[in-house]
Amino acid sequence: MITPLSEALAERGYDKLTPVQEAVSAPDIATSDLLVSAQTGSGKTVGFGLAIAPTLLGDALSFGPAAEPLALVVAPTRELAFQVKRELDWLYARTGAVLASCVGGMDVRQERRALERGAHIVVGTPGRLRDHIERGALDLGYLSAVVLDEADEMLDLGFREDLEFILGVAPETRRTLLFSATVPPMIATLAQQFQRDAKRINTVTGTSQHADIAYQAMRVAASDSEHAIFNMLRFHHDESAIVFANTRAAVNHLTARLSNRGFATVSLSGELSQSERSHALQAMRDGRARVCVATDVAARGIDLPNLSLVIHADLPTNTETLLHRSGRTGRAGRKGISALIVPPKAVKRAERLLKWAKISADWIAPPSAEEIQRQDEERLLSDPVWSQTVTVEEADFASKLLERHAPEVIAAAYLRLYQARYAAPEELLPADTKPAARAERSFGPSRWISLSVGREERAEPRWLLPLLCRAGNLDKSDIGAIRVQDSETFVELTEASIEGFLSALGAEGELEKGIAARALDGEPEFAARRPASRPEGRKPREYGGERKPRHDGAPRRDAAPKRDAASKWDGKRDAGPKSDDARKWDAAPRRDAAPKWGAGPKRDADRMQGDAVKRRASPMAGKASPSAAAETVSVKPRSKPKGGAMDDKRKAPFKPERGRAPGFKGKAQGKPQDKPKGKPQGKPQGKPAAAGDARDVSKRFKPKGVDKGAAKPQQKRAAPRPGGYEPPRRGKR
Repeated sequence: MITPLSEALAERGYDKLTPVQEAVSAPDIATSDLLVSAQTGSGKTVGFGLAIAPTLLGDALSFGPAAEPLALVVAPTRELAFQVKRELDWLYARTGAVLASCVGGMDVRQERRALERGAHIVVGTPGRLRDHIERGALDLGYLSAVVLDEADEMLDLGFREDLEFILGVAPETRRTLLFSATVPPMIATLAQQFQRDAKRINTVTGTSQHADIAYQAMRVAASDSEHAIFNMLRFHHDESAIVFANTRAAVNHLTARLSNRGFATVSLSGELSQSERSHALQAMRDGRARVCVATDVAARGIDLPNLSLVIHADLPTNTETLLHRSGRTGRAGRKGISALIVPPKAVKRAERLLKWAKISADWIAPPSAEEIQRQDEERLLSDPVWSQTVTVEEADFASKLLERHAPEVIAAAYLRLYQARYAAPEELLPADTKPAARAERSFGPSRWISLSVGREERAEPRWLLPLLCRAGNLDKSDIGAIRVQDSETFVELTEASIEGFLSALGAEGELEKGIAARALDGEPEFAARRPASRPEGRKPREYGGERKPRHDGAPRRDAAPKRDAASKWDGKRDAGPKSDDARKWDAAPRRDAAPKWGAGPKRDADRMQGDAVKRRASPMAGKASPSAAAETVSVKPRSKPKGGAMDDKRKAPFKPERGRAPGFKGKAQGKPQDKPKGKPQGKPQGKPAAAGDARDVSKRFKPKGVDKGAAKPQQKRAAPRPGGYEPPRRGKR
């Protein structure tokens, strides 16, 4: 080992290296790539600091002037990056090493200026390091070693692309050291891709995890999760603790609750700025705060001195998170406790979690109020203040107290002052307590009263209850059952409140206008509540039976209408000999609606086709009689338009507008209005449009030989079809 580093370790109190530190600093692997897996709290930061020292210094005892970085350490979180930098600062303090940090959330300009001044070792997070590399502020051309701390966590956080970019820019002759608590397949793939013949080091011995940590699983009632956390913190009041929750909202809630109970609490979550997170961790290190409530952002790499208690307010999502959370305590040979708060619904999940993590936990109950009080008494009796020397001033004041009060009174007053410093413990329910079922309320002795209002007046307990309390000076606890009958309501009152209730109502016994109350002798007889109201004479339908008429003789709505044998429709069908088509029609299922235009399943196109037949059969359409036209005229399909300026518009199929009568002349129906060749057939229909109107076809398509000023015969408008109407004319919109 290099002398300056061994001196720094001795000054720091390291008389013996941990297994991982000894393994990575072995001389035979001083130039090899390493893939190291070790449990949290085993001293990995000092370990890779010792491992890269021969590569950076060689045979020298100190560094030369700082220029381009020689080593790069990548950490997943800001807190871990700063912690690594602090550890390497004291480890390389005697070598003259210059360290710089590149961490997200900090001032980029200051980091850039630090890199311009030069640094031997750079510590940072993946995103900020890549940003400096892409901007040209960080040059990795002279890099000798790259360390990936908590590599599995960086991959879980989605930094794989950034790591591949950084390792791809670094020289191929570098050393690559991967440190991780576990080695999942992704870490193995990354090692094969960017490492050369890496040496595998595993210091996790046996199947037990964290031998210095005592795991406790505490079964609590569903409503006592927070109370169990209070009692745990009260029981271990003089020790530092960290409480883990799964969400930021839970962190904020627990922080507020613990602060209100008198605990010196700080919070740590991703929504805080970097300065707030740094202040929170520093308060824990200085002892100004005793409890830290955090999300999993503090589950990795955070080293808080004298942290002896970890509480899982919410169960972790996987075994890795459980191990890393618990690893905040029991570090460097110190003992610690990891307590899981397990409500009834989470018992099975907690058992599976501990089984998969290969952890043996003690299933115990959280500390009770009596246990906490006994712990307070033992803490008071063993306080070092009893063994301190009494000063002259203290002796004078003690004599004054003894002159005024008896020794028992002084001792009791001191005990009360001592207990006032701490929050009172919580009374916990048994762990297997379930929510009590809603049972019938019992008052003991009670009497019934009758109110002159019932179901017929729409009486309901929700408005009778406040009325009774207001008019009779009652409390809700004095009122028991409320039974609403058809014409009256029975109310149960405690026997102690009945006299005050009647006296408050007066001689009339009136609650309010129209509602009177009277006391009953004994319990009333309750009528069986009938089902929902139904008109008299109406009975519920029996499925499978014959339908019966309504009570008023009217046919039922859901009954299908029966056709009359002598109806007009049946008469038309039965008249004359039946053809084959008619027989087929009779055999087919009949439709409910009559076959009229605009009714039934007929399509609009069929309706327009029938309207066109009627229009051509009208007297104004030609010389044929209506009856002959109706029998002989057939509708031909529309011919395709022949080019022109309106070709694009005419390509779309004709869609008649719904709701317009057949006699409507606003838009031409039938064939498209292309310019006719030769003389127009038939007479113009309808009134001529006003001058300048686009509907005036007489000026656009005037036959040859017709004088413009000649008077045009007045066209008689066609009579509307029976039952229809002719809508008003409309111009172009």
